[in-house]
Amino acid sequence: MSRITVIEVPQWQGSSSPTATRLIEGAARLAAMIPDAEHLRVPIAETLAQTAVNTRQALSQAQNGFVVTVGGDCGVELEPISAVLRQHGERLAVVWFDAHGDLNTLASSPSGAFHGMVLRTLLGDGPPALVPDRTLKPQRVALVGVRALDPGETEFVREAGIGDLSALADGAALYIHLDLDVLDPAYFRSVGTPEPGGLSAEELTAQIAALTSRFEIVGLGITEYEPVHPQDADLLTILIPELVRICSASTA
Repeated sequence: MSRITVIEVPQWQGSSSPTATRLIEGAARLAAMIPDAEHLRVPIAETLAQTAVNTRQALSQAQNGFVVTVGGDCGVELEPISAVLRQHGERLAVVWFDAHGDLNTLASSPSGAFHGMVLRTLLGDGPPALVPDRTLKPQRVALVGVRALDPGETEFVREAGIGDLSALADGAALYIHLDLDVLDPAYFRSVGTPEPGGLSAEELTAQIAALTSRFEIVGLGITEYEPVHPQDADLLTILIPELVRICSASTA
């Protein structure tokens, strides 16, 4: 297993959940579930743009090894994915495990919340202060577990040609984004925006393990944990270390 750095970003301001402040505790708990790792906590600023700058600075301190970013809302993924895109260029693909597409724009978003726009922003269409200098291409994104798209997102997925795991090219370097609402609420409910029809923990682990057997994993983000139910914490204390273990041990 490679050396692991955990970047804890307790950002909640990008969420539309009425209980979003629980994400602060959620980020701390997720970080504590990853043993034997260097731990860097990002200070949360008054604006999402400044928090992104703070996250970039924390990432610059993780020079070697495998980086796991824990949130916080999905907006914390902006800088970690930008960093691996700069490093791996066109070889990078992003696998988005999420109940939602996070592909809204300022114009299409029903809530106006950034956590529903972050992937679209990484693709180059988002709040001007948050769009990165280098952006992803839609063909380098795979959606997994997505089952609650807004109308504008559905149209964008079709027009842009965003696919699923079958579209991943051989030799790609993968960044895995995990919003815990990809899990079915029958198994896990400690999220702000649960959606029925999701994965079990076993199905999620199997899908990620299959990816690690084919691809190099160059980063992992885990987001949107709002601690409420004790049984959910019990599930995560098994799930999170196992996902980090298999991702950090992956080889090309």
